[in-house]
Amino acid sequence: MAFPTHRPRRLRRSPVLRDMVRETTLEPADFIYPLFVVEGRDVRRPITSMPGVFNLSIEHAVAEAKQAKALGVPSVILFGIPDHKDARGTQGYAREGIVQRAIRAIKDAVPELQIVADVCLCEYTDHGHCGVLEGGHVANDATLPLLAQMAVTCAQAGADIIAPSDMMDGRIHSIRKALDECSLVDTPILSYAAKYASGFYGPFREAAQSAPQFGDRRGYQMDPGNAREALKEVGLDVEEGADMIMVKPALSYLDIIHRVKERVDLPVVAYNVSGEYSMVKAAAQNNWVDGDRVMMEILTSIKRAGADLIITYHALEASKLL
Repeated sequence: MAFPTHRPRRLRRSPVLRDMVRETTLEPADFIYPLFVVEGRDVRRPITSMPGVFNLSIEHAVAEAKQAKALGVPSVILFGIPDHKDARGTQGYAREGIVQRAIRAIKDAVPELQIVADVCLCEYTDHGHCGVLEGGHVANDATLPLLAQMAVTCAQAGADIIAPSDMMDGRIHSIRKALDECSLVDTPILSYAAKYASGFYGPFREAAQSAPQFGDRRGYQMDPGNAREALKEVGLDVEEGADMIMVKPALSYLDIIHRVKERVDLPVVAYNVSGEYSMVKAAAQNNWVDGDRVMMEILTSIKRAGADLIITYHALEASKLL
């Protein structure tokens, strides 16, 4: 029987009733908060394309981490921007590199906060690509030992989770092997398993100063038109030892999040990336949308699609609303 027996509006009559029957809910524990850490003292430099996001010296990153924990956000993910860059990204795996020192400082100040270390060379190479260059191309196999070395130095500095974002083939195996050989068998790997070559990364490249100096990253990041390939990438990373799986970006790839969630029994993480964040901020600043409402709707859609955790620049403001 249909109308008038069935009236779905009955369950929408009041705010309390709507809350009672809501299928997908958000909470601060769903979020991972990204931080961009730079050299120097007392640096809190606005990122023009990402209103409300800053390049932070270590002491300011510590303060942001404390605020995140106070709001109920359980984790931060760190991106380091060194003063010196070279062809092999040596500052990425230096024991006293910017991200390694930031990990130690945050862990000392907020020991219960989970620190995710993004492992990639793009912020540390002078050419801006995610690996070593040979003949003008990113050399997959020559890059793997450097990624493994970065993972080890970050874990030894106190990172709770290692998150390789480079999209080199075989990097999960190389990193897992290196961590295990250094008695870091309990350090989990969050794999950027399905990372697409996306136009939504533009503001991040300003924040991380990591734009490629030539070409682009389509030779190693995924084509936006491919879905089955994402499942293949996920499956390979699970076989190689990944403990958690990420889909990046989130908003244009909700279908991929959903398909990955149905395929694997591991936690699924989605990265609500910089371009997604900046579009909301720009539209809100022009009074084209209700910024808070759209922010919460987007985050809810990502969780509804299947994400267990969401990396988002909205983490603190969304937690305050929640």
